[in-house]
Amino acid sequence: MKVKIILSIKVLLFSISVSAQTYITNVSIADVENKKIIPNQTVVIDKDLISKIQSSKVKIPANATIIDGTGKFLFPGLTDAHIHFFQNGGLYARPDAIDLRKYMPYDKEIELLKQTMEDKLRRYLQNGITNVIDVGANTNLLKQRNTFKDADYAPSIYMTGPLLTTYEPKVYENLNGDEPFILTKTIEDGIKGVQAQLPFKPDFIKIWYIAAADGLGIEASARKNLPIIKAIIDEAHKNNLKVAVHATERITAQLAVENGADFLVHSVDDEILKDDFIQLLKKNKVILCPTLIVEEGYMNTFGQKVNPSTFEISKANPFQLGSLLDLKHLSDTLLINKYKNRANSASSIESTKKSVSTCMQNLKRLSDAGVLITTGTDAGNIGTMHASSYLTELQAMQKSGMNTWQIIQASTINGAKILNKEKEFGTISAGKKANLILLNANPIDNLDNITKIDKVINKGVVFSPEKIVEETPTELVQRQLNAYNYRNIDAFLDTYADDVEVYDYPNTLQFKGKEEMRKIYATMFDNTPNLHCELVGRITQGNIVIDKEHVQFGKKSIEGTAIYHVENGKIKKVYFIL
Repeated sequence: MKVKIILSIKVLLFSISVSAQTYITNVSIADVENKKIIPNQTVVIDKDLISKIQSSKVKIPANATIIDGTGKFLFPGLTDAHIHFFQNGGLYARPDAIDLRKYMPYDKEIELLKQTMEDKLRRYLQNGITNVIDVGANTNLLKQRNTFKDADYAPSIYMTGPLLTTYEPKVYENLNGDEPFILTKTIEDGIKGVQAQLPFKPDFIKIWYIAAADGLGIEASARKNLPIIKAIIDEAHKNNLKVAVHATERITAQLAVENGADFLVHSVDDEILKDDFIQLLKKNKVILCPTLIVEEGYMNTFGQKVNPSTFEISKANPFQLGSLLDLKHLSDTLLINKYKNRANSASSIESTKKSVSTCMQNLKRLSDAGVLITTGTDAGNIGTMHASSYLTELQAMQKSGMNTWQIIQASTINGAKILNKEKEFGTISAGKKANLILLNANPIDNLDNITKIDKVINKGVVFSPEKIVEETPTELVQRQLNAYNYRNIDAFLDTYADDVEVYDYPNTLQFKGKEEMRKIYATMFDNTPNLHCELVGRITQGNIVIDKEHVQFGKKSIEGTAIYHVENGKIKKVYFIL
């Protein structure tokens, strides 16, 4: 009898927990479709759905969770409509772009991307991104995606299988389930390439429409391969799957759209678009994702000119962001100097500048004409970090001339429209998924306010952003090392406690306090040429991290050891052995 009573109580408590609602009171809501902010609203969340929105006084049940939205702004969760989980974003992500496999074997990079999938998802959610669209994955990632389907810390994941292409870099051949490409040299190959993905239930199909890799001119190559492209699109549509196409030349984009492409995942970068092409996109209701920052990510990395913002240093995976600086100390100087000289040559700088300018001008023309634009970063490519690069992409869209409401629409409702999910998410409406971000300031006033997140609501679960990614002592120390190497004094000091103590080992106090640290390190960052700290080895035990370092100061270098003591998420003490 006693057991039955206990079980009954447990069932009752469980039912109360499940049925409990969340009320966000007195909040200003973003109506992204009508481009207006509606003040003094109460939003009711029941399980994972928005059940009610009203402005009148609401009677709140005793067991409800209440979030005071006074002075805050509620926006739909964001969508990054172009990412790649088969790439980590660091220096070793694309061996076809720069072959550093002797330093990082590609099988280890593949294993790392699988191991860090949860970290990537948590970082997306921490940044208010509740939906991600992977436009080019592989069959193993399609299977791994399913393990995160019900995870409340994970954004909703929409994913293609391998990219169907008439050109495949050799480094990706024969990787079986990890292969991100399916080579399609014939119409039959194209059809079979679609069919091979169906058992893994992709959300759509992706084509990598690469022209001129066969030695022909761009248009001749594009037209030669068009029958294969059309066969892939037709087969995908026959199976009720939309098709995304990588097409960066006007002719490849045009041919893809004329033959049924639904989603262009890059801007045209080789010419300013004419009205007939723009009208073609509108007529066919094609959505375009501009991906403005990815090219500069490569060139800045190869040219050793990476200069991440304080925000990116704090939010990016610290190990991937730190790897971008490995070119400063890897031993193959002949290869590295070749890439550096090429990236920094006048012709390369001018070419990149022209390409980015063309993309921005085209984005402005397309947006003004009413073509549906969606926000995507192409994250995972070298120099474009997962999650943290989103703000930089938004800023680039704004620089192109898009207004703030247009950018917010591109980041919310338009992302939902890619897969006809606009009835499920993308706006704040009763009956839609409770995927929301509560902001401390209005991004319509200043786009950067999109990062001032008070709460993230994902699948109805409320998170404080700092709790989504809980930084380990090793990650914290790596983050401060990144800030040191990028000479960012604010990001550097953010990793330290206000009353930090710095010692010469074993117990000689050099100085105490963050303000004294600012004076010393700001001067060093400003006045020391060729400053770079190479991590030679690391040991972590509990809250203590010991780094063996090779530090370059101008023409001099030293070997040293730093012992970091971490307390309450900050570096409290440092001991230097020189």
